[in-house]
Amino acid sequence: MAENPDHRSYDELFIGGRWRKPSSPERLTVISPHSEEPIGHVPTAGPEDVEAAVGAARTAFDHGPWPRMEPQERMRKIEGLAAIYGRNLDAMADLITAEMGSPRSFSRLGQAAGAASMIHLALAVARDFPWVERRQGVLGEAHLRRAPVGVVGAIVPWNVPQCLIMPKLIPALIAGCTVVLKPAPETPLDALWLAEMIEQADLPEGVVSVVTGGPDVGEALVRHPAVDKIAFTGSSATGRRIAALCGEQLKRVSLELGGKSAAIILDDADLDKTVAGLKTAGLMNNGQACVAQTRILVSERRHDEVVDALADMMSALHVGDPSDEKTDIGPLVAQRQQRRVQDYIRSGLQDGARLVVGGDDPPADRGWYVRPTLFTGATNDMRIAREEIFGPVLTVLTYRDEDDAVRIANDSDYGLAGSVWTADTAHGLDIAGRVRTGTYGINMYMLDISTPFGGFKNSGIGREFGPEGLDEYVELQSVACNGKLPPLPS
Repeated sequence: MAENPDHRSYDELFIGGRWRKPSSPERLTVISPHSEEPIGHVPTAGPEDVEAAVGAARTAFDHGPWPRMEPQERMRKIEGLAAIYGRNLDAMADLITAEMGSPRSFSRLGQAAGAASMIHLALAVARDFPWVERRQGVLGEAHLRRAPVGVVGAIVPWNVPQCLIMPKLIPALIAGCTVVLKPAPETPLDALWLAEMIEQADLPEGVVSVVTGGPDVGEALVRHPAVDKIAFTGSSATGRRIAALCGEQLKRVSLELGGKSAAIILDDADLDKTVAGLKTAGLMNNGQACVAQTRILVSERRHDEVVDALADMMSALHVGDPSDEKTDIGPLVAQRQQRRVQDYIRSGLQDGARLVVGGDDPPADRGWYVRPTLFTGATNDMRIAREEIFGPVLTVLTYRDEDDAVRIANDSDYGLAGSVWTADTAHGLDIAGRVRTGTYGINMYMLDISTPFGGFKNSGIGREFGPEGLDEYVELQSVACNGKLPPLPS
């Protein structure tokens, strides 16, 4: 394609490794959540474009060289992509901030640099992955081979777009799959810039496509009979629909869905360190994080001092232009998201919770901002305690004793993340073992992208990162032999 120095305007789609004119004249306009002004335009893929992308991926998988290469050959291509990506981290961070309002400090470290680390960690996992192995079976020695699952449809949301693309795209490619990527309509620009980098990495034709558009594009990808697996991150409601559609075709599926995580503050916790940790763990990315620790569980004895300390912290947050390095809380991604969060704040008040700081009135005349908001006096049956708000809203809940705290933490449809804050880390580990959730933190919550990530209950199916993340993109073939097998290559 023609040189695109600011990566904010695209006239073509990346289909099968080549830039092609879209079949539809429709365009997506990307709106800045800070200025509410257009910052870019991309094509909207039509049914013919989805068909072309899946067809290219199917041909590349069935007849092309990519799945037939040794894993080490594919990894060398991905290493080349990692080098290209690493030269563009600051610019990628700026683009994400412009697209979806993430504070630049978070876009740089938590998104662009985080995505780069995900590539390198996936490569490190692949170097030690048991692509082939031998086991002693009842009938003699068995040969086990891990083969690519096939054509993968990867569908990602807008909140941390590059960090949600990489744990799908990179393991799938290393495994030998071909991939059709569908980014969120709010954040298509970073995905199409990634396509430019993939083009430079010189992968074989058909291996990667990026199709932009709305839910109809995602549904077409999920329904397509030539797609072997769907990897999705998003809401639990959409995840249920995808699981049902994949079930009809017995299509492989992995789902990373919503969360409503509980931070249990025990009586022996260091309050200053706990509140400083919850500034990030509860409010990262303007509160738009599935792992955000938004239910704050405190004992009756320490309730008042915890609420006061949280209120002081939240009142001091700098809300404003996400491109400003001093900003703690930027705008939400879209006006509908701003209105959704404001509706939750109103529902908390209507249900009888007490507003400590914040509220539903916007802090600025322009931009889709929401004030950092803290509730107390809530019960775990209120909407603000049960539903994923996806904004800078924390809710304090009171427990009687530790058993009650664990009960409240587990009284949720979700099970994605959680944390405990205590001076006794061994006791913290005991608490972690009693909470039904896929990831947990002791005196912190930060996603460790070298360990498996995923949820219990309505928070999803499957895992990303580590060897478990690579396992999601392979099928296991067992070969028995009437005779002696040749030795494995060294």
